[in-house]
Amino acid sequence: MVLEWLLEPLSYEFMRNAIITGILIGILCPVVGTYLIVQRMALLGDVMAHAVLPGLAIAFYLRVNILIGAFVAGLLSAFLIAWLRSQTRIKVDAAMALIFSSFFALGVLLITLLRNKLDLDSFLFGDILGVTAADVGRTAVVTLIVLLLVKLFYKELLFYTFDRLGAQAIGLPVDWIYFGQMAAVTLTIIASMQTVGVVLVVALLVGPSITAYLLVKELHLMMGLGAIIGAIASVSGMYISYYLNVPSGPSIALVGFGLFLLALLLSPSQGLLTRPEIAQGSARIFRQLRNLIRHD
Repeated sequence: MVLEWLLEPLSYEFMRNAIITGILIGILCPVVGTYLIVQRMALLGDVMAHAVLPGLAIAFYLRVNILIGAFVAGLLSAFLIAWLRSQTRIKVDAAMALIFSSFFALGVLLITLLRNKLDLDSFLFGDILGVTAADVGRTAVVTLIVLLLVKLFYKELLFYTFDRLGAQAIGLPVDWIYFGQMAAVTLTIIASMQTVGVVLVVALLVGPSITAYLLVKELHLMMGLGAIIGAIASVSGMYISYYLNVPSGPSIALVGFGLFLLALLLSPSQGLLTRPEIAQGSARIFRQLRNLIRHD
């Protein structure tokens, strides 16, 4: 019975494509998102997810690959945020808010002026069930490229993440590392757009990463566990979507949030119900109650 329940969705090609893509995105997003979490720039993913809209609109109008337009727009938004932060008194959160709202507004305006027939619903909320074999291949290529670059430059990224000034002092090209990281974020967002859409892509960038953050302490362990959690959330969300006939993107995001809540409550070191001080307090209350019962 359980085996039939698991295998039934796999009999359809669109479900096989969707699940494979979901696993790839579930692995890719937490690996990239881990760096954003540790650097306290989690909202940057949301900013860049919306900032790609002008690039999509222009590329669609010029009849070039819309992914190229999205990539250029994402990098441009990252450059503007870095420039505002370094050349003015504007704080990074204000710069991100400004770029987020401005680029998204520009994208909507361009879609109207250029009379684009761009499917905004698919862009905002994703359409993982419409993924083709070519989309799966493209997602796999992006995932392999990003993971390979993270592996090759792990030490430099680790140093930059925890001590940017120190990395600059020993001669590491911190500006290039920043833009390389932003390129990875942009590629991840582009690969995820069709899966969960830009509105929910931050859920996969951030959710599995902070869940892993509650469970492990080392950066590489955080990335590995986050990837496992992301893949589980993606596959579980797809099965929920199939059997309950609900949207796939929100299902994936909410499964990820559910896993976060479990970690928040039950993490061995940071769980709300399992912290040493809470466990000691519970034991003390239990002893007091037992003593009261004995006296009675």
